[in-house]
Amino acid sequence: MNDIRRTILWVIFGFSMVLLWDKWQVYNGHKATFFPGPASTTVNANPPSAPSSVPTVVPVANSTASSAQMPGPIGQLNSAVSATGVAHERFVVATDVLKLTFDTEGASLVQTAFIRHVDMSDKSKNFVLLDENKDRTYVAQSGLIAGAAGGTFPTHKTVMTLVPGEHTLVEGSKELVIRFESPELGGVKLVKTFTLTRGSYAVAVKHEVVNLGAVAVSPQLYLQLVRDGNKPLGESSFYSTFTGPAIYTEAKKYQKVEFKDIENNKVDVEKTAENGYVAMVQHYFASAWLLGDGIKRDLFFRKVDTNLYAVGMITSLNDIAPGSSKTIAATFFAGPQEEKVLESLANGLELVKDYGWLTILAKPLYWLLDKLQTLIGNWGWSIMALVLLLKAAFYWLNAKAYASMAKMKAINPKITEMRERLKDSPQQMQQEMMRIYREEKVNPMGGCFPIMIQIPVFIALYWVLLSSVEMRNAPWVMWIHDLSSPDPFYILPIVMTLTTVLQTALNPAPPDPMQAKMMWFMPLAFSVMFFFFPAGLVLYWITNNVLSIAQQWVINTRMGVPPQFNLPKF
Repeated sequence: MNDIRRTILWVIFGFSMVLLWDKWQVYNGHKATFFPGPASTTVNANPPSAPSSVPTVVPVANSTASSAQMPGPIGQLNSAVSATGVAHERFVVATDVLKLTFDTEGASLVQTAFIRHVDMSDKSKNFVLLDENKDRTYVAQSGLIAGAAGGTFPTHKTVMTLVPGEHTLVEGSKELVIRFESPELGGVKLVKTFTLTRGSYAVAVKHEVVNLGAVAVSPQLYLQLVRDGNKPLGESSFYSTFTGPAIYTEAKKYQKVEFKDIENNKVDVEKTAENGYVAMVQHYFASAWLLGDGIKRDLFFRKVDTNLYAVGMITSLNDIAPGSSKTIAATFFAGPQEEKVLESLANGLELVKDYGWLTILAKPLYWLLDKLQTLIGNWGWSIMALVLLLKAAFYWLNAKAYASMAKMKAINPKITEMRERLKDSPQQMQQEMMRIYREEKVNPMGGCFPIMIQIPVFIALYWVLLSSVEMRNAPWVMWIHDLSSPDPFYILPIVMTLTTVLQTALNPAPPDPMQAKMMWFMPLAFSVMFFFFPAGLVLYWITNNVLSIAQQWVINTRMGVPPQFNLPKF
């Protein structure tokens, strides 16, 4: 009876650890790893049609034009009518890495396509991050609102004029400059200049505010990202990553905000700063507005409409005298979460590639993985090389664990005989078992502690492999053409399951038959999960299993305990 109770307690403990891990992930801003909730399916079919007039609440509205596909060839204008009845147009500009769709309504960015990244659901198309159509809303906007002195100035709903010029980065040129001018509104003209650079996902955005009136004005500049609350298309339902807005400041560092917290007005973040950025984050990709350090800004999150949310910042331009102008330089980033690129753009921007609470371990692991890839030239082989180095680093810890397991296996016949002999005297059985452990100098937990010490490292490596956009569409060998997607033929998960079975079989079987059977449950349950995991993650775990089996085999042999497969007797 005691054995059955102990078995039940171990099963409850195992499931509790999984559930606690899930809750810990949620507490640290991640979606649940193993039991993610259903994604929202609401779409913004009826966007708002008029801007708000409240100065501290940035106006947001969607164009009625659809951009499910590219609006046309580079530079071609497509006409549409804004919600206010004023005609506006959309057109595409391109560099070697970006295709950007601008809307002359506010000179807003309404689509970003990445030339070097394909859409995983249709690899004939470029991956699109920002987009605005009947099913999706994800745009970058900026404009002016009135300060304390009042006034009405150009916003992102003001139709602006595109200054004629090049729309494609020509061969031999490093920069492409796109310029918009607004009509005079409230005595103010807003001039937006976008400078695209070859090879870069960062766009320099200069906002020049010209006072054409007869009195001084004090407008405020807002920069915002507006997105629906839906999960990205094609995201796995078996494991989940964070999707939503985030901010960074030197004072409170990186802070993520769930859409549901904005919905429930439960956002508790820093409201003012003189540094940092605002961003929208999803798996592998992000967008962000960056302002230079020393510029005071107010940070905001708000619900714009049903399933539509905004994150942004507002900064004051102070008094602009008649006939004069002021300019504020900002940077807009939309691209893949390439860690070294993000680090070079702004302090803390690399944190949008979120490793959670294990960042302190994950960052050096990614650094080492990146160095290995530079040396080897293949991400798959680099993953295997990294696991090999980690196993070498933990060799002595693993040796202690496997040596303890080997001792347990050696005394198992004695334990089994004793349990059979004293099966009617549970208390005496426990005392006799402890005596045997003392005499044989065996610690029943000796095989667990060295392995538990390594768990944070391998969880950190899990997040490195799950978060690294470099794995996206990266081939390994033969049938593995994308390390970020599940194995199409399930070969790696099957191999993973077999290695898990072999490793479990090599461990000493608990004397109690029920415990011996239950010992198989958790490894096999987790093996099933790997059929849905990215191939890169499965490859890392297979490599770890094979190296563990080899080390365990060698240690058992050296200790005079022949390797033996302990299969459950069902």
